[in-house]
Amino acid sequence: MTNFIQIGRRVAGSIVKHPALLTSLLVAGFIVGIRSVGGLQSSELLAYDQMIRLRPDRPADPRLLVVTITETDIRSQKRWPISDAVIAELIEKLQAYQPRTIGLDIYRDIPHPPGESALAKQLQAPNLIAIMLMGNADKDAVPAPTEVLPNRVGISDIVVDPDAVVRRNLMYATVNGKAFYSFSLQLALHYLAEQRLKFEVVPNEAIKVGDTIFPALNPDAGGYQHLDDRGYQVMLSYRSAYNVARQVSLSDVLNGQIDPAWVKDKLVIIGTTAPSTRDLFLTPYNLSNDKSPEMPGVIVHAQKASQVLSAVIDGYPQTWFWWQEGEILWIVVWSCAGGMLGWRFRHPLTLGIGSIVAIGGLFGGCFILFLSNGWIPFVPAAIAFVSSSVAAVAYRLLYDALHDELTGLPNRALFIQRLQWSLKRSKKKLSQSVEEQPGTAVLLLGLDSFKTINDSLGHQRADKLLIAIAQRLQTCLRSHDELARVGGDEFAILLQPVRDKDEVGHLADHLQKQLKLPFNLNGQDIFTTASVGIVWYQANQSYQPEEVMRDAHTAMNQAKASGKAGYQMFISGMRVQVMTRMQLEIDLRGAIDRQEFQLHYQPFICLATGKIAGFEALLRWQHPQRGFVHPLEFIPVAEETDLIIPIGAWVIEEACRQLKIWQNQFPSNDPLVVSVNLSSKQFVQPDDLVHQIEQTLHDTDIDGHCLKLEITESIAMTNVEPTIALLLRLKALNLQLSIDDFGTGYSSLSYLHQFPTDTIKVDRSFVSRMGFECEDIHIVKTIIMLGHNLGMYIVAEGVETAEQLALLRSLQCEYGQGYFFAKPLSPNAATALLKSDPQW
Repeated sequence: MTNFIQIGRRVAGSIVKHPALLTSLLVAGFIVGIRSVGGLQSSELLAYDQMIRLRPDRPADPRLLVVTITETDIRSQKRWPISDAVIAELIEKLQAYQPRTIGLDIYRDIPHPPGESALAKQLQAPNLIAIMLMGNADKDAVPAPTEVLPNRVGISDIVVDPDAVVRRNLMYATVNGKAFYSFSLQLALHYLAEQRLKFEVVPNEAIKVGDTIFPALNPDAGGYQHLDDRGYQVMLSYRSAYNVARQVSLSDVLNGQIDPAWVKDKLVIIGTTAPSTRDLFLTPYNLSNDKSPEMPGVIVHAQKASQVLSAVIDGYPQTWFWWQEGEILWIVVWSCAGGMLGWRFRHPLTLGIGSIVAIGGLFGGCFILFLSNGWIPFVPAAIAFVSSSVAAVAYRLLYDALHDELTGLPNRALFIQRLQWSLKRSKKKLSQSVEEQPGTAVLLLGLDSFKTINDSLGHQRADKLLIAIAQRLQTCLRSHDELARVGGDEFAILLQPVRDKDEVGHLADHLQKQLKLPFNLNGQDIFTTASVGIVWYQANQSYQPEEVMRDAHTAMNQAKASGKAGYQMFISGMRVQVMTRMQLEIDLRGAIDRQEFQLHYQPFICLATGKIAGFEALLRWQHPQRGFVHPLEFIPVAEETDLIIPIGAWVIEEACRQLKIWQNQFPSNDPLVVSVNLSSKQFVQPDDLVHQIEQTLHDTDIDGHCLKLEITESIAMTNVEPTIALLLRLKALNLQLSIDDFGTGYSSLSYLHQFPTDTIKVDRSFVSRMGFECEDIHIVKTIIMLGHNLGMYIVAEGVETAEQLALLRSLQCEYGQGYFFAKPLSPNAATALLKSDPQW
């Protein structure tokens, strides 16, 4: 018993984990429910009729002959009902041709003179079967002629479906314990009498003629769900509407215009086909193109009699059905097929083609079975298929809207929703004391340096890495913990309940250890780390989901800034830092328009003459509320937000404008030079940078040789080839180029000689520590020798003492810059310095 329970739980778990399967089962249950109350019966019967019409026709039954009383016959006799004398003459002429059985499908319960005695004599023939109408509780009943013995009488109750179509064959009925056999069964049994076949009736189970069994039609068989089960019924096996047997008219027989072979040893049925008699019935052929598709009652009886004879003599199979459970399983299978199709293919064209092919295959399969007389439900299965497809598509759209396509995890929207539910549940438990109330924690994991992994491995393998990370994280969590992918390389975890912060910290530490383990992708070990931001709160704290995510992101960024591969618990002070930084970015965006930026100029000196050779333009920001903002505070923000690009353009324009003023004020054979620092962001748009500098030189009428552009050593050695190409384009404008902070980066000497630079600036860290006994003097000496060997001038930064100046002159350094000469000056102060014409 325990094993069965475990198996059931596993099956239920599998269903829940496969939404398409769950959706399909729900749809199938709904369709089965509608079908069980008869909601699909009429549609299935229409499908049954269509298969009847499509089924290849069988040739006319050679054992039967139908003598029809047509509209022409009635007009020639000039009366209806036709007199007993004419009917007697008809039977007498037919008997002369030695038929095996004659069925009189005409009511003769009352005489129609003349000829009553002649007809009574003919009705006593042992091979004649008469008809009666049972009616309903003796109402509308029509008895058989009194001259016919009861064993030669058959009932004429033709069973119609709710849509008035004849699809069933009533074989016999029991009234007050007495069995009444149908007219067509009586005809067939009399015709088969010579073969001495055993006839047996098992009430409510089967009729057996010889070895042929006619199984009873159940109330829910095939497409039926609420079948009128009055009497013993089977499905009527139709031939075509008018091809059941050879037909001759009353006048043909009376005038001797028939072949005796058509009658000898045949089953002859006499009945009217005249429309005026209103003995017409709807059949599955009524939607055909025939002008008068209604079938006369005599033809219906001929169909039924032929069905019995074909089954007994020819072995023609009876209509068979699946048991009710099998039909339900059939619907479930097609519902699941539709659900899987809708889940797998979401493109409308692909889904439409797939659905058409599937529905066509379903109908084809049902029709093939129908050709072997099997009636398997088509409409419920087709509706279940289409409904499941639509439901699966709708569910998939909703699922995709709330889940990450790559990992299958909940996305940010669903995570926020579940976080909202968690917050609401927590507030409902506020009746407990704060000490007893468990907390809730949100962990936000951001992968470190994932962009580098993405660029080096490619998007496809990086995606595989994200999938592997998601799977590994899932194994570290409890079953009720929520894991979601909320960004490209960010995962969020909702933990509840949590007793204290230490529990969260232990989990964060465990997750980071697991992520540090290698991930093997295609035989290659890949290593990664993650920084984790944590927000822990209790129910008495007022928190909104977006606020939780914001604070978790803040803590994660703090963890990254602290060295990565660590975790940081959010504290309120972090939010102040974030708001300050955000306000700084906002203020920075409008600083140019508000003219809050200024340029200060620090001179660099020609050491050979001691004169000012030029100035380095240094950006300053005078904030209207905060006052002076240090470049180390706002330059990183400008770099991160790409605001450095318009700011850098302004610096170049302003520096060139000021330089032109000085050149006009202080003309010289060696015109002043202005030096401007470039950002790595400006290198991203080389065309814009070159065009902007060219336009500035033109607008300010500055010789390009008087503008020196400085790039840091790290910028120069990143993407070396594109950098060299851009520097060559700038060099073509006759600009001077300088490598700034030389010695602090990672220059490769194999590339250095390829740069079209004019100047190397020795970093202040070496110059400031330079002394006769210090090793830094050897570093400075080496840099100066290297620059001279490459044909470059040297500028030494950070000159603060006369001793340092003397050493630089002894090492034949061309230029010096530092506080020993002057601090960065405002334009007016720099102008005053130029007027004083100092010399060091």
